[in-house]
Amino acid sequence: MKAIVRGFSIVRVMIRYRLDVPLLGYALPMPVRLLFWCMPWRLLVPVRGTVAQRMRLALIDLGPVFVKFGQLLSTRRDMLDDELAEQLATLLDKVPAFDGQLSKQLIEQALKQKVEEAFAEFDEQPLASASVAQVHSARLTSGESVVVKVIRPGIERTIVRDLRLMRLVARLVHAGVPNLRRLRLQSVIDEYEKTIFDELDLQREAGNASQLKRNFDNSHLLYIPKIHWHLSNRKVLVQERIHGLPVNDIEAIDKEGINREELAKRGVEIFFTQVFRDSFFHADMHPGNIFVNPALPNDPQYMAVDFGIVGSLTDEDQAYLARILLAFFNRDYRQIAQLHVDCGWLPADTKVHEFEGAIRGVSEPIFARPLAEISFAEVLLGLFHTARRFNMQVQPQLVLLQKTMLNIEGLGRQLYPQLDLWQTAQPILETWFKRQVSPKQVYKQLKQEWPDLAQQLPHLPGLVHDALQQSARPRIADDTPSAQRPRSAKSWSGLIGLGLLVAAVCVHPATLVDQLWVSPISAMLGSVGALILWHRGNR
Repeated sequence: MKAIVRGFSIVRVMIRYRLDVPLLGYALPMPVRLLFWCMPWRLLVPVRGTVAQRMRLALIDLGPVFVKFGQLLSTRRDMLDDELAEQLATLLDKVPAFDGQLSKQLIEQALKQKVEEAFAEFDEQPLASASVAQVHSARLTSGESVVVKVIRPGIERTIVRDLRLMRLVARLVHAGVPNLRRLRLQSVIDEYEKTIFDELDLQREAGNASQLKRNFDNSHLLYIPKIHWHLSNRKVLVQERIHGLPVNDIEAIDKEGINREELAKRGVEIFFTQVFRDSFFHADMHPGNIFVNPALPNDPQYMAVDFGIVGSLTDEDQAYLARILLAFFNRDYRQIAQLHVDCGWLPADTKVHEFEGAIRGVSEPIFARPLAEISFAEVLLGLFHTARRFNMQVQPQLVLLQKTMLNIEGLGRQLYPQLDLWQTAQPILETWFKRQVSPKQVYKQLKQEWPDLAQQLPHLPGLVHDALQQSARPRIADDTPSAQRPRSAKSWSGLIGLGLLVAAVCVHPATLVDQLWVSPISAMLGSVGALILWHRGNR
């Protein structure tokens, strides 16, 4: 019954904001078109504002779950026109607070102890209230100031109900408006469902915060508040309270004498460090979640909160993204096109030269502007738009990345309009490339593989002897299909040679890292391994 009532409320909001008007611009089935034309609201309800404005107001009217959905849609600039994306990006996740006494009850249920036992002080008046959770200030018995985040009561049921209705609308749009199938609303809703249910798990958010804090431990760039794990679980999160300046409060930042140019550059450095050093980034870095430490005016430091949404890249995506960005600024469009195919973002049968030409057409106008005015987010967006024409599958991690980059760029250029993102990002990318091929990185990878290799090392002497014996014998033609043959001496010799090289490094790792001399044992092992591999390659 509640779902039916909610369905009628959605229809009412659509009528109020005349969202039927843009639908009539598409090739609707004739019965549907006639139905819309005959509806009395066409005469009774006036059309006010643009479609984008009316869509934003409608989502606000529908409530916090739809507001968060609109926020997610705003990141999908590969699907939306610029005006609608800009309107949705202004949506604020603010809802009326619920009663402070109810907050206390929820906290006590989650912690299984009285609020008075857990905290020396607890303010029932909330600091902030959003669609998923509410935040209160408190003080621990140890005297530390903290914030207490508690999940909103009944929100899970509301989300489940609204998601059902979203899916119904998506199916109707898919069936009745073929021109809108490109939006792939079903997949967007699936992505949204995962995101919002992740936000309902505050223990997951605490884990994200803890990981970021480790990544930036003792860093002058970014401060992450401490998590109080003994008072945190899936429903309640207690963390250190920070006192910073809102990053978009330019007047307050100037009053404290903080260097805005340096602050802007460090924001870019933080982002690229998270992506290319850690492969783990805060994906919700809007002004409401980012602050500036007023205690360090000469050494600007950011302070972050709200870690419900994070992103990560695989090693492969990380490498391809770095190479694509570098190739873009070198105007190597053929490499960009080939990389999209190589990494699996585009179908293997994509005509690379056609994709290259499309990228060139999008990119050259960007390069017509001064380098300092080039937007990284615009670069990625242009690439995504172009790639969609070549059947690129949506990559959720890249969508998060593009959204975060857009936020960072906006903040950076608000602080310092002349910010040259490429000048700041290029050294980070180049350092990352050097590190990937450095001896230390090779040694690190070998250390990770060492447990598996160590199990095989006792068998190496016998295998070396057998392989050498086999290689000395004359080859005999074999008509047995390759899939049915036992592993050949050539294959075994390759494994043995590689194993000996690994053993040489593990016996004396300093030979690759710190010193120029080679110990006798490692030299012997490495020489034998190299000889076997050379002999294998020349057979």
